[in-house]
Amino acid sequence: MTVRYFAGARAAAGVHEEKVQLPDDSTVQDALSALARRHGSALARVLLAASFLVDGVAVRDRSAALPDGIGLDVLPPFAGG
Repeated sequence: MTVRYFAGARAAAGVHEEKVQLPDDSTVQDALSALARRHGSALARVLLAASFLVDGVAVRDRSAALPDGIGLDVLPPFAGG
């Protein structure tokens, strides 16, 4: 799976994009837990408030399946003006 980070999520992870290996039956929450373990508490805090796109489609259900080869985008809350 390819994970892309945007804005504050990119800053917290320290990378723009990375490949992550997960078991075949993994969920969005499994991916988030793995990412938090990999990058620490700064990213874990961002993930609590972030929105996610799975292959470009918004996903709110963290128990949603992540098929092999899928992309996960991490979008922190944005402020605008």
